[in-house]
Amino acid sequence: MNISPASASQPSPPASYLIGVDTGGTYTDAAIIEAHGHRIIATAKAITTKGDLAVGVLDAITRALAQLPHEVPPQSIGMLSVSTTLATNAVVEGHGSATGVILIGFDAAMVQRTGIAKAFPDIPLAVIGGGHNHNGDAAAPLDVAALEAALDGMKGRADAFAVASTFAVRNAAHEIEAREIIVARTGKPVTLSTELSSSLDAPRRALTAVLNARLIPRISGLIEAVQRAMAQLHIACPLMIVKGDGSLALAESVATRPIETVLSGPAASLVGAQWLSGLDSFILSDMGGTTTDLGILIDGRPKVKDEGAEVGGWRTMVRAIDVRTIGLGGDSEIAIHPGGKITVGPQRVAPVSLIAARYPQVIDMLKADLSDVEGGGSMHGKFVLLPFSARSDKSLSGLTPRELETLQTVTAEPKPFRKVANSLPAQRAIASLQKKGLIQVSSLTPSDVSHVLGLQANWSTEAATMATQLAARLRDMKMPTPERTHTLAREVWAETVRLTGLAILQTAFGIEMADNPLTQAVCSGAGSLGLAAVSLKPTVPVVAVGGPVKVYYEEVQRRLGCEVVFPQHCDVANAVGAATGVVAHTSTVEVLGDGTGLFRVLAPSGAQQFNAAEDALAYADTLARQLAQDAVLAMGAANPQVKLGITKTYMPNARNETGLLSAILVAQAIGRPSASTI
Repeated sequence: MNISPASASQPSPPASYLIGVDTGGTYTDAAIIEAHGHRIIATAKAITTKGDLAVGVLDAITRALAQLPHEVPPQSIGMLSVSTTLATNAVVEGHGSATGVILIGFDAAMVQRTGIAKAFPDIPLAVIGGGHNHNGDAAAPLDVAALEAALDGMKGRADAFAVASTFAVRNAAHEIEAREIIVARTGKPVTLSTELSSSLDAPRRALTAVLNARLIPRISGLIEAVQRAMAQLHIACPLMIVKGDGSLALAESVATRPIETVLSGPAASLVGAQWLSGLDSFILSDMGGTTTDLGILIDGRPKVKDEGAEVGGWRTMVRAIDVRTIGLGGDSEIAIHPGGKITVGPQRVAPVSLIAARYPQVIDMLKADLSDVEGGGSMHGKFVLLPFSARSDKSLSGLTPRELETLQTVTAEPKPFRKVANSLPAQRAIASLQKKGLIQVSSLTPSDVSHVLGLQANWSTEAATMATQLAARLRDMKMPTPERTHTLAREVWAETVRLTGLAILQTAFGIEMADNPLTQAVCSGAGSLGLAAVSLKPTVPVVAVGGPVKVYYEEVQRRLGCEVVFPQHCDVANAVGAATGVVAHTSTVEVLGDGTGLFRVLAPSGAQQFNAAEDALAYADTLARQLAQDAVLAMGAANPQVKLGITKTYMPNARNETGLLSAILVAQAIGRPSASTI
């Protein structure tokens, strides 16, 4: 968002403030922007309280407001916008709510191609009759009896539902009817595949719908939490959410389509990084607690993946910035493997130094682990606790008896992992509960070793040191001397740097070169291979944002020999990007000719037939523009501007529009949030 300073020759307009909030895996950030002055006037951080996100959001906004030299009247806040890594992290870490799947008109091969059963082995899934053909005509009636029987079989096993039907993008009638039945019988939220994508690829649409349905309670919880925080602060402005393409949408319009917020965090970072750095071409590297996200901005335009964002190995069908997301962050779990190999991530855990700062009794537990030289091994220095500020009204649908039993032993205060995970079934239950976000595990992380190395000091250095000592003892099978402890810390830090450099180069290359010996030589810091000096670097600057970047990226800069820019307020770039976005939506309508002079206009609302190509194209043009405009208005924009592009294919030797075989019309509408006074 380009906000022009007020002219000095005219009276200053009433102050209008934009608040951006980013809820990350570890921290919740807030940034306040004075719109007319085009400047950031306050920033703040608070610990993300996954048990009740409202606590962290309220804390971050309150801390930011407290920095202002004067009180800000709530009515002068024109917009509060939120970016979040919750959806991205949930997909990467395999978290999600219990979901039932209804596939309409799918055959066995299509069901297999969805990959749903492989991704979620225990998910309740039913295939029923119905669906449409490529012309948008019903291939068979919707089998309502089979649907009702499937819902009876899924009772108590699903908190949300996903529905996908064959050729639904050309007629969504059966998806819509199925949703009405599901809502009437269960009262649960339902995701339709056609609400998320206009692609004909029904299996991929189905997987995207499942991922979306699994995220609904999580994003709905975020929205409700932010709204509670706003109510306590008497802020009554519209609440916007950043989508994966960097645009904004009203919270209520995102609540049923949370998959669109996948990559919301890096999208907001890209917007914020450009706003903060003033650069138009760069590689973004955004390092948080759970992930590192990398994207590209060239000539002021982000590289966008129209075929769908890929996160955590899943190719969704959601339009988003082209971003590489890897499970590498300041809070990535450090694992010690047989032979002494160290791995970093992809699972996130709570740093031991962080929980010790909140719960001082962890120090005594670590001392007890250090004094125990007989048993425990890899379980030493690990803890289990409920998410920060956990609420008691969390849904426990789909939990096994063992999981329920294990969950009852976990409390808000940390317990030694080895005492809770006292059997193999208990260990499996803990892993499952952790994936479902119902508990958190704490163990050694890069943030901890950075405390040992003197690169961080925001939490408990004493606890970080003891946790590193325990890891050194496990790795070396010897008592942890200060030298061995420091060596292990340095190796973990160096491996984090190596993986970061590799991710940056991979983004610059645009192809996979992780195993290339030249790439490895550069990223490891060796700088040579055999008798040859080796150097590889991006041709554009790297803009580094996120809380931990200064701990690692100065060394990344040295190894790659590239320009790394740390803009002011780089640690809250996501929050800045959230406050400076626009509302946007793209709609697609297709026209098909059959060679006989008949033309069909295909859209999720159904098919329309015309006897003249000109009439079909005119109708499609109006429909595409209207769909895009209505969407951005519903998402909170005012006075949107609509642009339309069209791609046509003709029969051989065609002389006029009568020979039209197909036309794809893509309309994009862009507008600013309607409540903004800028």
